[in-house]
Amino acid sequence: MKAVIPVLRSLSIPAMLFLGACCCGGKDVVKVSAPTSFPPPPVHVVESTLRDVFFDFDKSDLRNDVVEQLKLNARWLKEDASRKVIIEGHCDERGTNEYNLVLGERRANSAKDYLVKFGVESGRLKTISYGEEKPFAEGHNEAAWAQNRRVHFVAE
Repeated sequence: MKAVIPVLRSLSIPAMLFLGACCCGGKDVVKVSAPTSFPPPPVHVVESTLRDVFFDFDKSDLRNDVVEQLKLNARWLKEDASRKVIIEGHCDERGTNEYNLVLGERRANSAKDYLVKFGVESGRLKTISYGEEKPFAEGHNEAAWAQNRRVHFVAE
């Protein structure tokens, strides 16, 4: 009998809901139809084209393949003069913490300098280096390291 009581208690609420729904006789039931259209999205939504750019091992110079992405990032910034961006420099886990912080800073400044040359006001761009402290990819191989050698853009 003691084993039956918890089962009965767990069934009591669903049973009351079922009986309540069945006993109303359909008089007070409100039927809601599905909406035929959805409201338009808010006008202030902006599609960000800010994307990371990647670097070779122990390098802070911009490769030819990242220049196009930096141009897209600059265009996005120039569309609205109120937009500000934090440019984060990152490294893979190889090297000392101190060295990677300096390398991350050089990478962030390299990207910032290109954006400024492309017409973005310097005061709208802030740089920071995380060195190896915030890896994007976990792992201890070249595939993970290549993803961690990057500059990441964060819209403020």
